Amino acid sequence: MNDPFKQADALRKALVADDDAEGRMDAWLTAMLGTDLSRNRVKALIEQGAVSVNGIAVTEPKRKIRPGDQVEIVMPEPEDPEPQGEDIPLDVIYEDKDLIVIAKPPGLVVHPGAGNWTGTLVNALIHHCGDSLSGIGGVKRPGIVHRLDKDTSGVMVVAKNDIAHRHLADQFADHGRTGPLERAYQAVVWGRPRTLTGTIDAPLGRAGDRTKRTVKREDTDDAREAITHYEVLERFGERPDATALAALVECRLETGRTHQIRVHMAHIGHPLIGDQDYGAAFKTKANLLAEPAKSIVNGFHRQALHAFLLQFEHPTTGETMHFEAPMPDDMAAIVEALREMPAPEDRRS
Repeated sequence: MNDPFKQADALRKALVADDDAEGRMDAWLTAMLGTDLSRNRVKALIEQGAVSVNGIAVTEPKRKIRPGDQVEIVMPEPEDPEPQGEDIPLDVIYEDKDLIVIAKPPGLVVHPGAGNWTGTLVNALIHHCGDSLSGIGGVKRPGIVHRLDKDTSGVMVVAKNDIAHRHLADQFADHGRTGPLERAYQAVVWGRPRTLTGTIDAPLGRAGDRTKRTVKREDTDDAREAITHYEVLERFGERPDATALAALVECRLETGRTHQIRVHMAHIGHPLIGDQDYGAAFKTKANLLAEPAKSIVNGFHRQALHAFLLQFEHPTTGETMHFEAPMPDDMAAIVEALREMPAPEDRRS
């Protein structure tokens, strides 16, 4: 059964209990709706007066359903909570009256959303910057002009007023084609790309899961241009045939699509170490690594991706601003362990 509350015009649902109807109201409603509403959610709606039986509001979830009962449930309009400031430490690289540049740690969500209404970078910024962020770029994303995935670390810039927000947003929308904007990432990938430098030009679109992306044909409705330039910086566990167990790769974005680097590197057969979404099939490759690299990689549960460089034009001074952030400790530990790993032909079985 389709969810009756996924439609904007279906916030009200009328049901009639059939001849076999029995049991508690909350249990019967949960079964009848056939949606992703949990029984606890249905129970809460009943207690809030959102359910009526035969024209009379019912607020007792255990009220028995009877054959022929006419039941109506009205879903309240969804309301997103306005984010509040929270005293969350920020690693501030630079700050002035127009903008703030921070080094985002892995594990920090950028802006509030389902399942993450608190503890985000936005909550931290509101606390740090005060009223200066109010209303810039929307209630849920004040000052945000670009984002990094929760488990990706690196440099981010946030606008502190409307003029800065518009100017920075325009630069990111232009992807640096006509200005100084640059974004560069460090990634640790499985294997070694066939060429030491290259360009991945492969459109991206939604995968089956709405949160994931996949490479699409250009003529697909939701296909969006995506271009990544890469350079292999180091090779680890290199074999005589020029293959390697892993590599440190620098990626520069010509476009900025969701999960772009992660999907593109997986597309050419070299997913990021630790990537649970696009590299899960490569997880057993850790068994090919020598200790302690094997244990460190097995204990690493996020994509090995770090936005180490960000460059842009200052929105009011016009100055080219260049910032870099060092690789976080957990990812640096992987690189160091891989560096110290003996070549495969030198390992003892």
